[in-house]
Amino acid sequence: KKKTVSFSTMPNDRKINSTAACISFMLEGCELKKVRSNSRMYSRFFVLDADMRSVRWEPSKKDSEKAKIEIKSVKEVRVGKKTPILRSNGLSDQFPDECAFSIIYGDNYESLDLVASSADVVSAWVMGLRYLVSYGKHTPEAPGTGHPSLRTSWISSVFDLADLEKSGHIPVSRAVQLIKALNPGMKVSTIELKFKELQKASERPGAEVACDLFVEAYCELCTRPEIFFLLVQFSSNKEYLGLKDLLMFLEVEQGMEGVTEEKCLEIVSKYEPSKEGREKGYLAIDGFTRYLLSSDCSIFDPQHRKVCQDMAQPLSHYYISSAHSACLLEDNFWGRSDISGYISALGLGCRSIELVLWDGPDGEPVVYTSPSAASCVPFRAVVGLIDQHAFAASAYPLILCLVVRCSAAQQRLAAQCLRKTLGEKLYLEPPNPSASYLPSPEQLKGRILIKGKKLPPGCEDSEGEVSDEEEGWELARRLGQEDREVVEGGGPRRVRLSRELSELVSLCQAVPFQDFESSRRGQRYWEMCSFSEVEAGRFANECPAELVSYNKRFLSRVYPSPMRIDASNMNPQDFWKCGCQMVAMNYQTPGLMMDLNAGWFRQNGACGYVLRPAIMREEVSYFSANAKDSLPGVPAQLLHLKVISGQNLPKPKGSGAKGEVVEPYVCAEIHGIPADCAEHRTKTALQSGDNPVFDESLEFQINLPELAVLRFVVLDDDYIGDEFIAQYTIPFECLQPGYRHVPLQSLAGEPLPHATLFVHVAITDRRGEGKGHRRGLAGRRGRRVREYTSTKATGIKAIDEVFRTATQPLREATDLRENVQNALVSFKELCGLTPAANMKQCILTVAAWLLHSDSAPSVTLNLAEQYPAMEAQGPIPDLLRKVLTAYETMIQTSRTLIESADAVHSKLIQAQQAG
Repeated sequence: KKKTVSFSTMPNDRKINSTAACISFMLEGCELKKVRSNSRMYSRFFVLDADMRSVRWEPSKKDSEKAKIEIKSVKEVRVGKKTPILRSNGLSDQFPDECAFSIIYGDNYESLDLVASSADVVSAWVMGLRYLVSYGKHTPEAPGTGHPSLRTSWISSVFDLADLEKSGHIPVSRAVQLIKALNPGMKVSTIELKFKELQKASERPGAEVACDLFVEAYCELCTRPEIFFLLVQFSSNKEYLGLKDLLMFLEVEQGMEGVTEEKCLEIVSKYEPSKEGREKGYLAIDGFTRYLLSSDCSIFDPQHRKVCQDMAQPLSHYYISSAHSACLLEDNFWGRSDISGYISALGLGCRSIELVLWDGPDGEPVVYTSPSAASCVPFRAVVGLIDQHAFAASAYPLILCLVVRCSAAQQRLAAQCLRKTLGEKLYLEPPNPSASYLPSPEQLKGRILIKGKKLPPGCEDSEGEVSDEEEGWELARRLGQEDREVVEGGGPRRVRLSRELSELVSLCQAVPFQDFESSRRGQRYWEMCSFSEVEAGRFANECPAELVSYNKRFLSRVYPSPMRIDASNMNPQDFWKCGCQMVAMNYQTPGLMMDLNAGWFRQNGACGYVLRPAIMREEVSYFSANAKDSLPGVPAQLLHLKVISGQNLPKPKGSGAKGEVVEPYVCAEIHGIPADCAEHRTKTALQSGDNPVFDESLEFQINLPELAVLRFVVLDDDYIGDEFIAQYTIPFECLQPGYRHVPLQSLAGEPLPHATLFVHVAITDRRGEGKGHRRGLAGRRGRRVREYTSTKATGIKAIDEVFRTATQPLREATDLRENVQNALVSFKELCGLTPAANMKQCILTVAAWLLHSDSAPSVTLNLAEQYPAMEAQGPIPDLLRKVLTAYETMIQTSRTLIESADAVHSKLIQAQQAG
């Protein structure tokens, strides 16, 4: 059950952080709106009876004995618009999802549908009711009585250790340090203020605090209500998670497979702070919070922390992390060259570095990138550094892009230096003319490739003329050297190239690009072209399919426009979507574009190589990067993202004058193909301190998941122009489902200690019958016209006829898939769950209804059969009959899919092979 909750605005500013507090709140009662099936809402006062056995409401036309629900008759408590009345109701657009809840009760599974003034009131009622329902026949003791809990005993033991004098009191300063040590992200000023408040309220001011006050301060400061609510949902006794509870949480919510009780015990031993809890296998709220914040529960899938993609494909099938001018630390024009930029880029897994060679003053070539002679670095020093750090972060090949701007004599020295320093690492074997593709990163492990110009085959001299590259001339213009090598009479610029340097180039020979047709006919696989950002952008817009097709065989490098004198960055996604492998970035310039680049290359063990989507590699596949909708053969997915809360958010830089308070909101951005690019924001959390509650659900449709990146940005609304607080960027394929903390980073990509966002992630297939429930005429449950994949005619009769045979099996495949998706969604909705729920949650919900009832029919699930049937014995209420029918439909459509899929698939494969 996807439920999270906001506790920011409890009435009387009371924070609910225990079940006892929820029950106290219900005993006092409050006003809620009751929704009827005729679309009318009535305000009523709801209260829990003093004996905690029933909930009553007044005023009511019924006699008082009828205007009540007995706790023992409650089957389930649902949060949100999860019943037919709330879903189809004409009023439902008038209140947010998180303000609604329903009580399902009685043998006929009736629903009492209620709307509260805020999500916090909903949470108090839902948590309290679930607590009472789970205790069933045993009425719990009144709140606040009974034995000290596991947690209280542990906090008291921490206090006793700090009470060195054994006087029963410790200095306030020591108490503050103690809480700070247990909760490192918390501000000292926040803790001090809490002690002052509690001392004042209990009329015990002074420089010392007693144990009871310390326990109270710790519980109020360190209980995150949204995590407490989660614990109550899964705990069988509402105070802590036992091993079975934890197992259920990990399987059902976190989507983990193959979890055992032994694994759960390991988690308890690692994260539960109390000795008693560790011995008994209990995870209380503090251990649970620690676990959810740990790297074991990270939003980033741990499988992607190491190289996890096939590295045996040709080099042209990968995106390659590339730097434009890695040694620059400031901007292009005023930049100063600093050798540490190379170390930093290589340390981040960069696999392609550009070096522009100039004549040096001492007869030795230099590398420099700014128009000041003082800022040059000897080429020899740069090569020495590359030799040292080339494979520190990644074992896969490094490509050095040489742009030659120096004399032939100094080129010879450069070539000698490369041979001598890099030795065996240099890849010098000539390309195999009988092959069609470049070798793979796996075959080239530990090798350094030189990308550059090569002398024409017939040239026997020690040097010769070659056409020049455009790159590097912007700097030459500024240095006043632009005309030095220009050939008379216009035409392409020519430069002298020495044989020694030419011989170092093998698999990455730079050639000028003419057009796609010429490349298709005459370009060889080891030849590659560089495109300026403007030229590549034009191709991406005007002929995206040709560019994708070109990049299946050849490497292409895109470099920033010379107009970017501030070293800003282009958007790499604009070129990745067309399959361009090397998009050269200014690593020294932080911001959105560098976040996308850094986030993207994390997904394959940060090795600097990422395998491109299959649709961009396969010979028989058509893909145009500018598609505005779902792609043929790639099922779209829905990302359901709930942004719950933020922790320890720092103030924006330069906000010194503004006081302590940040008023943050969160933007979630999807970057990918144009059809996927989208952005949604939460509301602003006002006056929220460092730990704001957002509690907002966002939804994105992702048509090409393999190319999508999710970026979280936290901004401060209190600023004119919304000041940046933090960000985190993660490839869609690396997202883990469930409740996760997002580790926030600064603008420069540095981790911000203890700053996180707490989110819930769920990913589902796109609904077969359109998204969600559209209301009104357009949304009547008429069948939407199905979109079937069709083939693109080539105009070559023989080929078109072969592919036409695929039309029927494509339709069959679509029907099989969409029928199963529709049946699944219908079953989930009847169980009162969202389309993002999973099958385990559905079965658990039905089981819970049956368990909380004396007179419920027995329902058997026969797991011995291949297709498990769910059958009721005896008469059953209407809702349960509908659920069982929906389950049966889901099983039958799944069975049809399983039994027909192979035949349909083989027809499609035959058509593809014949094509």
